[in-house]
Amino acid sequence: RLPCSPSRVLHVRHIPRDVTEEEVISLGLPFGRVTNILMLKGRGQAFLEMASEEAAVTMVNYYSPAAPHLHSQPVYIQYSSHREINTDNLSNQARAQAVLHTVSAMQAGSPTAANAFAAEGGLFPGQGSVLWIIVENLFYPVTIEVLHQVFSRFGYVLKIVIFSKNDQFQALLQYADPMSAYHAKIALNGQSIYTTCCTLHIDFSKLNSLTVKYNNAKSRDFTRFDLPFGDSQPPMEPYVPADSGKKPSLLMSSDAINTLPGLLFPAFSGPLGVLAVTTSVVSGQMTPGILSVPRNSVLLVSNLNPEVITPHGLFILFGVYGDVHRVKIMFKKKENALVQMADATQAQLAISNLNGQRLYGRVLHATFSKHLMIQLPHERQDDEGLTKDYSNSPFHRFKKPGSKNFQNVFPPSDTLHLSNIPPSVTADDLKNLFASTGSTVNAFRFLQNNSKTALIQMGSVEEAVHALIEFHNYDFGENHHLGVSFSKSTV
Repeated sequence: RLPCSPSRVLHVRHIPRDVTEEEVISLGLPFGRVTNILMLKGRGQAFLEMASEEAAVTMVNYYSPAAPHLHSQPVYIQYSSHREINTDNLSNQARAQAVLHTVSAMQAGSPTAANAFAAEGGLFPGQGSVLWIIVENLFYPVTIEVLHQVFSRFGYVLKIVIFSKNDQFQALLQYADPMSAYHAKIALNGQSIYTTCCTLHIDFSKLNSLTVKYNNAKSRDFTRFDLPFGDSQPPMEPYVPADSGKKPSLLMSSDAINTLPGLLFPAFSGPLGVLAVTTSVVSGQMTPGILSVPRNSVLLVSNLNPEVITPHGLFILFGVYGDVHRVKIMFKKKENALVQMADATQAQLAISNLNGQRLYGRVLHATFSKHLMIQLPHERQDDEGLTKDYSNSPFHRFKKPGSKNFQNVFPPSDTLHLSNIPPSVTADDLKNLFASTGSTVNAFRFLQNNSKTALIQMGSVEEAVHALIEFHNYDFGENHHLGVSFSKSTV
């Protein structure tokens, strides 16, 4: 069938026979209001009418790269040649309008309509508000913050608990209501957070509610900010919904939906969203993923050790996960700093890997700043060198297309990868260099008889972080600057 021009009526194909109107409607709900539906169950097809052509275009662009699933079966969505749904079958029309009316009532927050509909075996019979999530192909770190940003598009997220079971990354996520959980499952099951990796497999949990005792990297209750953080994790900043004081909407606005799918506007250059990050092995360029969130590239870094931290140190550390353009340590509160990355994708990668990491005896806390950029001081303003511009630094790791650095981004570990080692430098020279600051060197070896690269294991992850800050770009002379990065290998 030849592709049709955009229309607010969408043709949905390969629908399982036991799928309901409500489930098909749920495919369109995150993108705008659904005004009509026509089910052709005998043919495994349906027609879905959106309130606007813009909403229909957004929906098609979102689902085209990765088909949504209904009852574990992929369904396919394309524009219809029809401009509106018209049918002479009055019973079909009555059924469709009744379903749409009930769904609208539930969107408006009518518990009576929701309970009555569920009792009649409607949208979510026997399904609660807790989702069980498994993330496969975990190439990039997935944190509570990442999950919250992804799933909060479909409703108000109350609690998240992450854990590992059977060597799999798993999570439990509780919504404020079952309908939000249902919409999220329909829209996100089988999708990938990042292109080709971090794939979500979602089902309903048998739990009715989650119990959260700590607000830390493993668990979070977004309704309580008085909980202890435990395990030496930093206290979290309170989460305040955008429409604080109002009931969270189950649907996103048309403005919000424009920032939803990272693949929606592939012609854009620069950040499409903080979750839209992956690396093309062929080109070495960061490409958008299916999901994305706000576009800020400035980080707020807090709980720093003011006696030791410097702009250069933050430039080196955060530069592991992207190109740092500017750094500003607060003049009056030197425990806090702003770090401006090249784009929001790199900013999210830095948060995912560095938030909660120990640095100079303290637990670093990284989150997005309300600032969109770091202002440089005026010519007459002396900030004691606490603000630095690194926009044109020759030591950016990711400025060269196709660089292997794109393929070797790992969380902090006690083992460091060393590169660009001069032929005259021996193993003892390097071990003595890395021990010169008082750190412990547990092991060392050159890689594959290649004296230019090596692995060195420090006494702890924190010591490795300090060593990376101290010795990355170390000048051996004759244009030999030592490259230091975190390794996933062991010595």
